[in-house]
Formats: sequence, structure tokens, C-alpha cells
Amino acid sequence: MLIRPATTADFDALRAIELAAFETLRAAGAVSGSASASTDQQLQRYLDHGLLDVACDQSGEPIGFCGSYIAESMLHIGEMDVHPAWQRQGVGRRLLAAALEEARARRADGATLTTDRLVPFNAPFYASLGFRPLADDELPAKLREILDAEANMGLDPDRRIAMMLRF
Repeated sequence: MLIRPATTADFDALRAIELAAFETLRAAGAVSGSASASTDQQLQRYLDHGLLDVACDQSGEPIGFCGSYIAESMLHIGEMDVHPAWQRQGVGRRLLAAALEEARARRADGATLTTDRLVPFNAPFYASLGFRPLADDELPAKLREILDAEANMGLDPDRRIAMMLRF
């Protein structure tokens, strides 16, 4: 497996991965309704920050990706997906490690993300890498806005959680 910076030419493949991963989340009860994927604008934002990495199989085909940006001295993991055929094989762990390494190189103070609190392969996965759940009274305004936006998109706010890793 190779992790490399993504390009705009990867956008369609990244969306296909995201839609396939949506079905894994649906099966776990984390999402419902119509599947959706990142827009060109969202992916371009990660790319503009130099923080859109893609994992590729031996033939060079994308199998996962991680898109992030740095705001208020923290890396925010905006989207990370691995194709179901490649899940539970260390792809997500390697993608996240690459993003965190880049954040450290840029002297970020840490990293944040939002995820489903109940699915065993989401919040517990991030906790195993040092992320800790944030209580409501610890939420920076940025993360509160993200959680509110997720609720407006139809994600169940009772299932969502913000997590942080300090370097």
C-alpha cells in the first residue's frame, strides 16, 4: 500500500470510496437515508491545505483517503474513508498517521475530528490512537459549529461526538 498526496484527478475515486464506506456505516446504524459524498469544493479545500492523502493498492488504485485542514492551530480531520474491501487492514491507521505526522511538522497543537460515538470502529479506533472525547463544555466553537452542521445534514446528534488529540 502506498500513501500519496491526492490530486483533482482522484476526486471521483475518492467519492466512490466515500459512498461505499457509507454503506458500512449504514449497516452499523450510524447513518440512514440517501448516501452522499464530498463535493469538489470540500475536497479542493483539503487539497488547498495540502492535506488530502490517498491510500492506493499495489496497482495504484485508490482504496482510502483522509482530508483535513488546519484551523486555529489544530488539524481537523474532515473526512476519512476506506473502501469496505480494505477496511480492518490498517489503511485508516496509516492514513491518520500520515495526517498527524504532517500536522506535527506544521507545528499544529493537535488534532480534532467528529465521529459516531456508538459504532465500534469509529470513536474506539480514534481513542486507540490517543484522541479523547470532548464534553459539551469543552467544545471549541469550531467543533460545536461542525456538530451543528452535521445535525442539519441529518446525522443524529445523540450519536455524534467530537474528539481531540493534543501533541
